[in-house]
Amino acid sequence: MASKYEAEVYRCMDPSIELHNKVTDPLHKAILKNYCRHVHLEGASMFEEITAPDMMAPDPVYHITWGATPFQVHGTKGVFDFYSGIGEIVLWNSGDKVAVADWGIADEMWFHQMSTGAELAKVGHEGLKDDGLYLVHSLQAFIWPYDEKALLKGEHLYEDKSTLKIEEIDPAEFMPAARVREIHVECLAELEERWGPEYWVYKG
Repeated sequence: MASKYEAEVYRCMDPSIELHNKVTDPLHKAILKNYCRHVHLEGASMFEEITAPDMMAPDPVYHITWGATPFQVHGTKGVFDFYSGIGEIVLWNSGDKVAVADWGIADEMWFHQMSTGAELAKVGHEGLKDDGLYLVHSLQAFIWPYDEKALLKGEHLYEDKSTLKIEEIDPAEFMPAARVREIHVECLAELEERWGPEYWVYKG
């Protein structure tokens, strides 16, 4: 039986797709296409594709406020290593309020993390049972700067700590990371069907 949260993963980029369909500026459309592809590539653990030169600027900088200690990540290798270090944690977003401009994306969302206590400890969540199954929620603001070629220059992830909630969940609600990767691969195929080959490459 599928987890009740699978539908949220399938729909996680719907607000960004809806915004893409409304805006008319070619750069803004390209930024939103990159954003949608990036999120699904990340969910599918396709990190080489995320950090490729047709997706990301040469010297990205990430500012991340998860866990107890905020930190920065520099360069495409640093970004690749950061994503690889997240391990088997399932990540998805919901309730997005997204905007796009020449400089990039602003998105306020509910951000969700699901995994075992042992895996969640890797991103700074403490005091959990190693073999417990947990769902973490918090309200976050994503600021993603882009360059004039619609390439990602970095991520600024700001968490509202006052909204942080960690709950232990029933095994029937748990989504294994392998299953979520399958969902994101399906979503990537849907984007290519929707927008065509190499839709993320800005030709403006």
